[in-house]
Amino acid sequence: MKLLIVESPAKSKTIKQYLGDNFVVESSLGHIRDLSIKGKGGFGVDIENNFQPQYVLIKEKAEVVERLKKAAEVADHIYLATDPDREGEAISWHLKEVLGGSEEKFSRVVFNEITKKAILKGIENDRNINMDLVHSQESRRILDRIIGFRLSSLLQQKIASKSAGRVQSVALKLINDREKEIEAFVPEEYWEIYATFLKNNQELKAKFYGNAGGKITIRNAEENQAILEALEGADYKVAGITKKQRNRSAKPPFITSTLQQDAGVKFNFNARRVMIIAQKLYEGVDIGNDRVGLITYMRTDSIRMSDEFIASAKDYIKNKYGEKYYRGPSGKGNKGINVQDAHEAIRPTNIFNTPESFKKYLSSDELKLYSLIYNRAVASLMSDAIVEDTKIEIDANDYRFQLDGQKIIYDGFLRIYEEASLDDSDEAIILPEFKEGEVLDFQGINSEQKFTNPPHRYTEARLIRKMEELGIGRPSTYAIIMDTLRIRGYVTMEKRTFVPTSQGRLTTEQLELFFSDIINVQYTAKMEEILDDISEGKRIWYEELRRFYDQFVPLIENARDNMVKIYPKKTDESCPECGMPLLIRRGPYGEFTACSGYPYCKYIKKAPKKEVVSTGFECLVCHEGEIVERIANRGRSKGKLFYACNRYPKCKTTYSGLPTGEVCQECGQWMISVEEEVRCGNEKCPTNKPAGKEKKSKSSTVNKPQSVELAE
Repeated sequence: MKLLIVESPAKSKTIKQYLGDNFVVESSLGHIRDLSIKGKGGFGVDIENNFQPQYVLIKEKAEVVERLKKAAEVADHIYLATDPDREGEAISWHLKEVLGGSEEKFSRVVFNEITKKAILKGIENDRNINMDLVHSQESRRILDRIIGFRLSSLLQQKIASKSAGRVQSVALKLINDREKEIEAFVPEEYWEIYATFLKNNQELKAKFYGNAGGKITIRNAEENQAILEALEGADYKVAGITKKQRNRSAKPPFITSTLQQDAGVKFNFNARRVMIIAQKLYEGVDIGNDRVGLITYMRTDSIRMSDEFIASAKDYIKNKYGEKYYRGPSGKGNKGINVQDAHEAIRPTNIFNTPESFKKYLSSDELKLYSLIYNRAVASLMSDAIVEDTKIEIDANDYRFQLDGQKIIYDGFLRIYEEASLDDSDEAIILPEFKEGEVLDFQGINSEQKFTNPPHRYTEARLIRKMEELGIGRPSTYAIIMDTLRIRGYVTMEKRTFVPTSQGRLTTEQLELFFSDIINVQYTAKMEEILDDISEGKRIWYEELRRFYDQFVPLIENARDNMVKIYPKKTDESCPECGMPLLIRRGPYGEFTACSGYPYCKYIKKAPKKEVVSTGFECLVCHEGEIVERIANRGRSKGKLFYACNRYPKCKTTYSGLPTGEVCQECGQWMISVEEEVRCGNEKCPTNKPAGKEKKSKSSTVNKPQSVELAE
């Protein structure tokens, strides 16, 4: 018997049907070990011994490990088929270390898509675990553990900020810097004049440009009025016609960040929602009695597609659209910073799995995203569109107006796909034919006062694009970072844009003051390059950690001595019970006002009703409310944080941990995070029962999710 281990139960369910009876497929449910919290600083790392990590089993995974060990004992060979990235490589290594046995008994299997052909090919080309990839992942984990513990702890003590992170804090800085630009922006007045004409029953609106000498900017009402008076009674004649054809090329297939951006613009999906849907399309959807993985692995920054897929797409495009519609790969390489080309772009696993043919098997959101991925991949191989840009210059009493239009001469890739735009732009119109000297049918003129606009705040899509351009973070972490900034109270959302809170501003301000050497774009991008080099065996991982640590520790010590402590704050009030001054303190659940005579006087001023904090997740029981933070006010759990539907008592849905945004494949409820374990929020869900046992799960107590440490 052979054992194949993957991470996800949904993935194992799909793969089981592809392998014979001599295979057993099990899932590890992600990581089974993590760094301990022992040793210097509680890092779980031996700083003095080349940063050797000290791992412990995740206690919630004890039964999972026991199940895997029993399966491993009777297996002739064990294939470690966790995700095809550094995280997956590390999980495979941890599994090998924990399960034990000879080196020859284990091999690593990698596939970018869950199809029978890809899985069998992966098994046929199995290999040893790549320790360079493992060391790269370990280095990232150790970096984030050290920063998460030391820096987050410092900020909690000094300014009551909940956490800081190597990438999270740089993303917050980008948001704060943009807000400063907006606040410093001084709007400038300008005016626009439009003349309206009628041509072939089509109303056309031409914009004032200037005169024969060039462009004129109208700065105030007086200048505007002078031009309007000069145009009174004028004839509007066509003074020039310019037509220019250009080729418009398709963009490459999606990588993680561009998928998140396009889906955000086209469907208003946030990054987390995109990744949840993509994960399901990758792991497999039920097609009658079968399960089919529809897309390749969705965490990637490579635009490469396999020769096999390109060949099948070539025949498909030529047969469906015609010979001239096929162009083939553009030949352009990846342009982003710190790009890893470990696997393919996000594409359909089979060119014949069209969105139309799978419509009845997919939810509305799944169909939208799959159609987007499918059409983008196919369009990237199609011929250029040919666009004709037309500019009509109109003369009126020596002033000039312009009329712009656009016409598709040949649709090419536009036959199936139109790119989304993150920027505001006017839609081009198709113009009728004009002749030079033609007098136009003038309908009227109007002008409008306008002011220059400040820079846009960041939407998720804009922030992801900026982070990608700067080379900070990894595509797989963007969704987590966005959620963390909201949950920590560093930003709020206004019209789908990030607005920093006062706590978010204070956090960035203090980090800039004391940690500008490491919490900045350049250092963070450079660290990504270093991690890439470690993964390729070009750098020694523990030497890079030493360089970081020797730079980081003095900064921490300086901040501990010199950063101003915000809490407690003095007030002008006196304690009504003992007369001592009242102080504003910061606790786990925010500010509160209490007597300075504590512990002799335990008076706490009753706080006004707390504003409800939403997680942004829909209640999956009633589908009307949303999941919000609550504080237990009775019983043994009094004072503990939990999550519940805001329609209580009409809906009594509660979760003991923070919803992750992932939906349980078994019962359809939110998966939650409790003390670093991810499990189904439905306590009665079979996935929460120990494998192989039918006993009921113990009802969990309300736990506060750990907030000190972040992955990024």
